[in-house]
Amino acid sequence: MKTIGHWINGKEVAGTSGRFADVFNPATGEVQARVALASKAELDMATDHAAAAQVKWGATNPQRRARVMMEFVRLLNRDMDKLAEVLSSEHGKTIPDAKGDIQRGLEVMEYCIGAPQMLKGEFTDSAGPGIDMYSMRQPLGVAAGITPFNFPAMIPMWKMGPALACGNAFILKPSERDPSVPLMLAELFQEAGLPDGVLQVINGDKESVDAILDNPVIAGIGFVGSTPIAEYIYGRGCSNGKRVQCFGGAKNHMIIMPDADLDQAADALVGAGYGAAGERCMAISVAVPVGDATADALMERLIPRIEKLKVGPYTAGTDVDYGPVVTAAAKANILRLVQSGVDAGAKLVIDGRDFSLQGYEDGFFVGPHLFDHVTPEMEIYRKEIFGPVLSMVRRATYEDALKLAMDNEYGNGTAIYTRDGDTARDFAHRINVGMIGINVPIPVPLAYHTFGGWKKSAFGDLNQHGPDAFRFYTRTKTITARWPSGIKEGASLNFRPMD
Repeated sequence: MKTIGHWINGKEVAGTSGRFADVFNPATGEVQARVALASKAELDMATDHAAAAQVKWGATNPQRRARVMMEFVRLLNRDMDKLAEVLSSEHGKTIPDAKGDIQRGLEVMEYCIGAPQMLKGEFTDSAGPGIDMYSMRQPLGVAAGITPFNFPAMIPMWKMGPALACGNAFILKPSERDPSVPLMLAELFQEAGLPDGVLQVINGDKESVDAILDNPVIAGIGFVGSTPIAEYIYGRGCSNGKRVQCFGGAKNHMIIMPDADLDQAADALVGAGYGAAGERCMAISVAVPVGDATADALMERLIPRIEKLKVGPYTAGTDVDYGPVVTAAAKANILRLVQSGVDAGAKLVIDGRDFSLQGYEDGFFVGPHLFDHVTPEMEIYRKEIFGPVLSMVRRATYEDALKLAMDNEYGNGTAIYTRDGDTARDFAHRINVGMIGINVPIPVPLAYHTFGGWKKSAFGDLNQHGPDAFRFYTRTKTITARWPSGIKEGASLNFRPMD
């Protein structure tokens, strides 16, 4: 059986802790590999290599660093099919979805090619008599990223790309559930010309995470995952004096107004609710139709669309709409939450609990579920299910629908479907959520904007990718300079303007 190690100082190395985790094929339920779980000593060794390599990398001019990014993009395009195949085999998502995962990471890498422009400082000539003032952006030193299973290519690239382009060394701790693609990305960076030691990939569990949080050399940490873990990492990282950005869970609502194109809205809900088996932090899990007439008409359109969804292994190609969830534990949790909805009195319109696929009976497949008449106190509304489950929460008015979304503890993404510009504009201005879609179901910004939620979906002041990434991975230094010019003012003990 294949054993997956770590990427340290420019090469893959075996783990030395003696601890391993199973890597499953979610379609069959079989263990296909073992991944080493790093000890604190292994993390500290990788960090020492990173700190040593960062000195020269940070002194490399931004244009030369950008050329490494450019070559990495070329190599990533070259190996797209191979990466997607491996990604699907460990995660379970379909090949087209896996390629989308890689593509959205690739777009951030393309943005990082423009790092020289983003890293320019400011300059003021003659800020005072013979005085110039200017600023520069300098790397933090060593940064780290802790990334989730659901996007094993995209989110590591969202973290490592800007960090490396800014001149940092980077420690990546990817999910141990699908660890192969991050190691393949490290190999591509090596081929692209990244010096040994600048990028390390450490596989592990909580022991590795705690080692990252406590290591005094690591200056900044980016995390994506569940809200409880985001709160833990943010609190412990900040208490250790680190710069930390953490992105947590979500419960994304789509409001459907009576004037909406209901066929368009139904298509959007199916794609956003069931794509990737619902294992997306930007998935729409709550449909909020305004008025019973809207709800009934929308339900008539949703049922046949959902019933036609094809669930199967990624090897079935384009004949499959979504694949299995990532582990048996994830499947069990989804089915438990579905049962809690039934017990609480929600109407289970489409029941996928007994779904089974011939030849793949041991796989982690979950059939599509659709609930109606869900209420806010129910667990299926309050919890992030992270599975192919869509809940309809009916509301009588637009204001009631808006209040429902605003009162939710999460604030990652949301959408509204309407033909009315006034309503859409009001929604965009008033909703307390970080990413808004107007007739767009999954409003993930492109690479040159920033990605980030509000409320319990995000912790920290700066978002992912876009300009915020370059702010997060650098420190600003401001210099006030005056050269001798024959001006004799004498000593002054007063604090006064330079002009």
